[in-house]
Amino acid sequence: MNPNHPVTASRATLYVTLGACGFGAISIFVAIATNAGASLLNVLYWRYVIAALVLLLVMVRGGGRPDRRGFRVMMTAGLVQSLIAVLSLSALRYISAATLAFLFYTYPAFVAVLARIRHSEPLTPARLTALMVSLVGIFLMIGAPGGAALHPTGVFLAIISAVMYALYIPMINGMQRELTPLATALYMTTGAAVFLGFAGLARAELTIGLPMTAWWSVLALALLCTAGAFLVFLRGLGVLGPVRTAIVSTIEPFFTATLGALFLKQPMTTSTIAGGGLIAAAVVLLQRKSNDAPIDSRPKTQDPRPQ
Repeated sequence: MNPNHPVTASRATLYVTLGACGFGAISIFVAIATNAGASLLNVLYWRYVIAALVLLLVMVRGGGRPDRRGFRVMMTAGLVQSLIAVLSLSALRYISAATLAFLFYTYPAFVAVLARIRHSEPLTPARLTALMVSLVGIFLMIGAPGGAALHPTGVFLAIISAVMYALYIPMINGMQRELTPLATALYMTTGAAVFLGFAGLARAELTIGLPMTAWWSVLALALLCTAGAFLVFLRGLGVLGPVRTAIVSTIEPFFTATLGALFLKQPMTTSTIAGGGLIAAAVVLLQRKSNDAPIDSRPKTQDPRPQ
């Protein structure tokens, strides 16, 4: 993945899809690790520590090195990333995974609204149609929250996570205008590791004495769901822009359901398959509309510095 090579909208969509699949596996590996006896905070801390070390190694091997421009990304994006991870996964203590998914995956709508308010991206008929189709697909996959009264704490955590994620996507898109996706991912994961480390020390939850099953899950979280997923996701985000990226990312719950069926023996229902088909249709719709040209957030002027 050469950062200097132009990325087409189709390739950027593939990058975002791969990143969404990586993010979609997070809850599966977290469930495996916590079921093995590891605490959530400990799992998340080691996830980001290992991912940051891997990304740093990749940067150094490529001839790059950290610089002061990344401090703002590390402090702001790292904090928001760690908060989103903790808040969204903590909601599972109060509400079901299906309810959490339904509430959290309203974030593409929030992204679209924010883009309209900021006038940062045009909301074309194709994009609005794709957004509606993808939301219907999510509704089919996970269903609306049940008729029983929902725990207000769980609902609050899920909604605030969705709003934070909607703000987070355009924020990191703007931050990586001066940085490569690799550097942005490195600073984000480093910042998240720092904040989670402080939280873990305060709660006395940090330990390396995890069961082997938990360690394998942490490694998968770090390599596949964090380092790898962030790299391709940010690469695609820089081309597609926040709105299209958010819509394409709605493929994530379908991938989560597929992994749940394979590894956690959760049933794959007809509605799940139908919902996944609608989300795929929304992605295809975005690609077929010529008036939805990709948005490249990087400066157009030539930069002699190595990327």
